[in-house]
Amino acid sequence: MTERPDVPADMLRRLERIMRRFPEIGQESAWVGIRWRVGQITVAHVFGGEDQLFRITFRADADEVMAFEHLGHPYFRSAWGGNSVGMIINDDTDWDELAELLTDSYCLQAPERLAAQVPRP
Repeated sequence: MTERPDVPADMLRRLERIMRRFPEIGQESAWVGIRWRVGQITVAHVFGGEDQLFRITFRADADEVMAFEHLGHPYFRSAWGGNSVGMIINDDTDWDELAELLTDSYCLQAPERLAAQVPRP
């Protein structure tokens, strides 16, 4: 079995800058990689795959899930089901777009009182 790489420190720092804008967000080690949660609900999860590519999964509106699936690389529909989607993170990643997607994910997952406090990118 191929080892999964650790998330590079610079990538993790960029994600932390985005995620710390969200009220009551917690960061923790996951079964692989790092995840961010509000309460017990996962907002985003970044990890390295056995193919040595880095992925982040997050939540999207139900209407957008099919669009992510059909857009193709770097986007994908997560195998975790429901409204879980994701994207490959690499040197070509549009970090402003990713910040918007993670903001949307937080607002979908967080209680309404917390989502109302989120600054939009």
